[in-house]
Amino acid sequence: MARLDDARSAIRDSIAQWLEDKGHGGLAAEASVDIPTEGGHGDLTSSVCLRAAKSLKTAPQALARELAEFLGSHVPMVAAAEAAGPGFLNFTLQTPWLAQVVNDIRVQGPAYGRSDTGQGQRVLIEFVSANPTGPLVIVSGRAAAVGDSLARIMNASGYRADREFYVNNAGNQVMKLGQAMFLRILELRGQAIGDWPEGVYPGEYVVDVARQYLQAHPEFAAEAGGEALFWELGQFGAESFRKVHEAVLAAFGVTFEHWTYEKDLRDQQAPEQVVARLEALGFVREADGAKWFLSEQLGDDKDRVLVKSDGAYTYFVPDAAYHAQKFERGYDWVIDLLGPDHHGYIGRMRALVTALGFPADHLEIMIIQLVRLVRDGQVVRMSKRGGQFVTLEQLIDEVGVDPARFFFLERAPNTPMDFDLGLAELKSSDNPVFYIQYATARIHSVLRQWREGVHADLVWEPALLSQPLERRVLFALARYPDIVRRAAMDRAPQYLPKYLTELAQAFHAFYRQHRILDEAPAITMARIALCEATLSVLSLGLGLLGISVPEQM
Repeated sequence: MARLDDARSAIRDSIAQWLEDKGHGGLAAEASVDIPTEGGHGDLTSSVCLRAAKSLKTAPQALARELAEFLGSHVPMVAAAEAAGPGFLNFTLQTPWLAQVVNDIRVQGPAYGRSDTGQGQRVLIEFVSANPTGPLVIVSGRAAAVGDSLARIMNASGYRADREFYVNNAGNQVMKLGQAMFLRILELRGQAIGDWPEGVYPGEYVVDVARQYLQAHPEFAAEAGGEALFWELGQFGAESFRKVHEAVLAAFGVTFEHWTYEKDLRDQQAPEQVVARLEALGFVREADGAKWFLSEQLGDDKDRVLVKSDGAYTYFVPDAAYHAQKFERGYDWVIDLLGPDHHGYIGRMRALVTALGFPADHLEIMIIQLVRLVRDGQVVRMSKRGGQFVTLEQLIDEVGVDPARFFFLERAPNTPMDFDLGLAELKSSDNPVFYIQYATARIHSVLRQWREGVHADLVWEPALLSQPLERRVLFALARYPDIVRRAAMDRAPQYLPKYLTELAQAFHAFYRQHRILDEAPAITMARIALCEATLSVLSLGLGLLGISVPEQM
């Protein structure tokens, strides 16, 4: 089968043999073969000559020329091997061999691009985990798109990835929500509130959940607040918002295998247990009436308070208990997607994982940077505490699921982004997701016309796909398995949007330049096979991003 991995392996093996013949077999590990990051450098490239020249006591350029001559005649799928620049080796693959990728895709179908890279390792990806005190905002949508697509990509790469949402339904934010609900209930019953209390959620969205509570509890008659009442109201409101979160995320194409609740962890005394474990392991000291986690000696920038002098736990303790349970549930890798205000969280959590005896490098924390929503060239100001913000649900209603997911995914998660509403709403090739989907619609149209016509039932010939624009599509198709595997290993779903854009560009260029249906039957058959393979890969890639594949546009 024509896979780039096969070509890379063959080239690496030939380089290793050449080095062995020269008495330098130990340098074979230097023989990496990669896809060039820029055009004009062949299909594959290697910097082995730059790395091995000193040991071989030969100038890199001379070494590259000698090795290129050897490889050009010893690797069957290589059409040309050339020395370039300061000592690079660039390889051009045989086009008929490369064209076999179409058969690979046809035979493998949905399995094309899947691999056993993860070897069945279990992965828990926790993302969104927004406080259940209001609607989901835009940055939650970005986290949802990244986390869900990462899970899809890792599952396609041989991992067993689960999605999890951690519900912070305990603590001060729930009390504040309950107090806000109580005040809204009084308002609904005609009582004037006066000045709104500091720190209590002022958003109008609380009115709806207060009204829901009254509908569920028509006998409610309390006219005075209090912690017990605020807690009861807050729990009702938190679960109400959680259900809304679940529904909105489902509409966004995101579902979770697990919903874990902070209140359940507290009820199970998990915080007490993790503090006791850290004490038993010798990682707790007492000072000023408080208990401190000795995290500095484990790589954190300072020690962290676990139990305050009044006996109350810090926020770190339930989070510590939660992460201990993640590993105890049998996950090999734990991946957290957190907001930009959580940079300081990384050191303390890795210190915790180390203290508890789990591999610290198997806890990965990805920071999801903020999103600025831009409308008509102006930034839309957002403040959840002020009650003025654009929700994920509103964004979906305005631009649709596909543009929203694509825009969130096309940039690295750790970079801030501007979300251009005007661009997302465009129905033209300027909109990147429209551009890719238009390629799938074009192919569907071609295939419909072909099936409706009278044509010979021919076996297609790979050698007939020899034009430069056909070859460009072929090489893009051959790259897909590598893109998926690297996206999984690097935890980088942003690789897929870039790749799909390049594949769509290659197909659109081919489509504009070459006829498909009005050619000799054998050529038509070969190009139909190319179209089918392209549609398959575009569909697979869009599926990993959670984006639809339209048949008409």
